Amino acid sequence: MKPELVYLLLGGSLLLAAVLPQALHRWALSAPIVLVATGMLVGLLPLADGVALDPVALRPVVEHVTEVTVLVALMGVGLAIDRPLRLRERASLRGWSPAWRLLAIGMPLTAGGVALLAWGPLGIALPAAVLLGAALAPTDPVLASDVQVSGPTQEGDVEDIDEEDEVRFALTSEAGLNDGLAFPLVYLAIFLASMGPVVEWLPRWVAWEVVGKVVLGVVAGVVIGWGMARLAFRAPARSLRLAEVGEPLLALAALLVAYGAAELVGGYGFLAVFACALTVRSRERDHDYHRHMHDVIHRLETLLTLVVLLGLGFAITNGLLAHLDWRGVLVGVALVLVIRPLAGYLSFVGHGARSDGGASDVPGLDAKERLAVAFFGVRGVGSIYYVAYAAGHATFPEERWLWSTVGFAVALSVVLHGVLATPVMRRLDVRREPERQST
Repeated sequence: MKPELVYLLLGGSLLLAAVLPQALHRWALSAPIVLVATGMLVGLLPLADGVALDPVALRPVVEHVTEVTVLVALMGVGLAIDRPLRLRERASLRGWSPAWRLLAIGMPLTAGGVALLAWGPLGIALPAAVLLGAALAPTDPVLASDVQVSGPTQEGDVEDIDEEDEVRFALTSEAGLNDGLAFPLVYLAIFLASMGPVVEWLPRWVAWEVVGKVVLGVVAGVVIGWGMARLAFRAPARSLRLAEVGEPLLALAALLVAYGAAELVGGYGFLAVFACALTVRSRERDHDYHRHMHDVIHRLETLLTLVVLLGLGFAITNGLLAHLDWRGVLVGVALVLVIRPLAGYLSFVGHGARSDGGASDVPGLDAKERLAVAFFGVRGVGSIYYVAYAAGHATFPEERWLWSTVGFAVALSVVLHGVLATPVMRRLDVRREPERQST
């Protein structure tokens, strides 16, 4: 494909991604759907003849592009969450209970459900089945923007309902945390594929991959975030207080430093970036600087998402699904329609719920809100990254089948969740309006 055609297609697709959803916001249309569909159409054009995006051959490129995209999205998610997380305050921890439940119950059930389905009835080898469960378990921070909080708000923003919206908060906080917490499961698949008898490495996996790397990632993120926030808002020299001059590139610097520091000490960089963003957001919460930082991250995320989704669409019509069989279709459909919704709903069993039109001092979701949270577990760029990462660290004979299955599951999620997100979230907003007016 000629370079000038690449520029033309990228520019036209970016224009569509920016304009079309705004023009058709009354209809069930999301930017990811537009981008994937555009990529598919480009892949069918004569000018695409001879051009292939083989994820196996291009695995390092796919891994790094998706890695950066997820990192940027995690920074944006952390900066967007208004609800503070104070580990020493019981009320604050209780306010985050939807996230804890989705992480502790929903995510393991989803990963286990997918892995058991693939390994048992479908006959997939255990390492590949575990990897499939790990890759498809996390809610994606990149493609779930339609059901997440929109960005940081300040005191007096009466039109923004994100802080009161338990559905958007639950999905946003889950997406921010579960990408890093999926890594232990990915390493479990890698160890199963490459390290012999389980008894030889299981203690190390529990101590290091499950506990040690999580702790190091969170600590590194908090420390870097504290330092960056102090520099931005309270540096001894006024010329160094970036918040006062409105220089938003601090967000990118914080992202890179947090990720690099966490990986350097052996922690999970994804968790570090999210923890860093939350820590920065916790300082001077009403300052406009948070919006400026989020805007920069959001624009960069849009550009990276454009590349990934165009590539995904192009690959779908150029061989990505070549190894998809009925087993892969069954896994994708079961994940989106059965496994994740059921796991998500079970996460809130015993949770302090509120009835329609009522309120409670304990954060809760009514039955319809629980269904929305359970259903909108969007799968996306993170799933692609985990397959690429694992395939670079161990040999999986089913690798091409894994790529086809994950590609199908992501495409199905993009279409189904993208079509339903706008009308469902709008309806929930309408139901919540009387409660807001009464407070």
